Amino acid sequence: MKVKVISRSTDEFTRERSQDLQRVFRNFDPNLRTQEKAVEYVRAINAAKLDRMFAKPFIGAMDGHLDAVSCMAKNPNHLKGIFSGSMDGDIRLWDIANRRTVCQFPGHQGAVRGLTSSSDGRILISCGTDCTVRLWNIPIPTLNSYETSNNSSEPLAVYVWKNAFWAVDHQWDGNLFATAGAQLNIWDHNRSQPVSSFEWGTDSVISVRFNPGEPNVLATSASDRSITLYDLRMSSPVRKIIMQTKTNSICWNPREPMNFTAANEDCNCYSYDSRRLDEAKCVHRDHVSAVMDIDFSPSGREFVTGSYDRTIRIFPYNGGHSREIYHTKRMQRVFCVRFSCDASYVISGSDDTNLRLWKAKASEQLGVLLPREKRKHEYQEAVKNRYKHLPEVKRIVRHRHLPKPIFKAAALRHTIVDAERKKAERRKAHSAPGSISTVPLRRRRIIKEVE
Repeated sequence: MKVKVISRSTDEFTRERSQDLQRVFRNFDPNLRTQEKAVEYVRAINAAKLDRMFAKPFIGAMDGHLDAVSCMAKNPNHLKGIFSGSMDGDIRLWDIANRRTVCQFPGHQGAVRGLTSSSDGRILISCGTDCTVRLWNIPIPTLNSYETSNNSSEPLAVYVWKNAFWAVDHQWDGNLFATAGAQLNIWDHNRSQPVSSFEWGTDSVISVRFNPGEPNVLATSASDRSITLYDLRMSSPVRKIIMQTKTNSICWNPREPMNFTAANEDCNCYSYDSRRLDEAKCVHRDHVSAVMDIDFSPSGREFVTGSYDRTIRIFPYNGGHSREIYHTKRMQRVFCVRFSCDASYVISGSDDTNLRLWKAKASEQLGVLLPREKRKHEYQEAVKNRYKHLPEVKRIVRHRHLPKPIFKAAALRHTIVDAERKKAERRKAHSAPGSISTVPLRRRRIIKEVE
């Protein structure tokens, strides 16, 4: 007779210290664990419910402006610094960690419409409706300066021009910056006149963004409903598309620099490949009013939008619907939004003179996490992803509470879209075969492309 003896070394199951966890040995043979999938499914539901229970994205508001916040810019050299400009001409540097003003930049006599910082993080550039471009020296972010430098700053230079400005952006690598107004002007730090000017059409340019991968390429949107691509190495614009409604803001994907997303007046955002502008790569729908601003996460995997409907939404870069919606009772129309430089937070500026700080992941636990807590969060996320296609888990993960006006506006919008779709289907069914072709939404909003 053969006898099998279980032999174990005491080192394998004995704790080294009394604070250590007791080691547990499990046999993961599926024949012995017949309820494994059922147990994991219950854990996925519980993880989804806990995720919704702990979803408290709002961190705090930063007040100090006396008028609506019209624009914002990040400080590339300092993680917790952000600039904001308001409609009364006030520019402020904020310390996000302490939620207070560090420095003010007085000087503009009208609304500040654009803010940007140089690639080395030393110079802040502002422009506004008072027809001036102002260059400011950014305070050096040291431990002591942010505690004691609550003072005002004088501009390094003031450039006066003929027309009001609507936006400004700096090259990701270089000394040039662009302003949008009656025309597109390219400026150098050391010259009081534009280096070059571009004009295509008679309407005002309302937004401008430089390409993060190619410093000489930039995209603009104008009030004639056009989106235009420019190359500074050429003396004329490259390409232009005209849409049915106006584009309020543009942002390039920092990880895929050939792609950009446009925030449009028709409540949607459109992602384009700059090499092929006759069709949008993706249409991002969920807002119920005009989308005012857009900004990509540094990871390039998602972007945040602020809308006239008083909400902020976070979209995946390739998804048609938002994964998150943020709103408060006090927050009014959102004019500008930005991701923080580490993609952990979202900052919004609205019509009620406040900047608001939000978590990029609504249920994320702030502070230092223990290794056990990190492993627990990773396991819960993995279990949710494994069972996210099942109805109960999907329902809990997708559910968001909406304010009543937005809920009703969304229902009305769905009704209108369904009615238009049914009308098109009936018209096609009662027409001669081949006489009416169905145009997808990715092409339907584009009127024409001009080269």
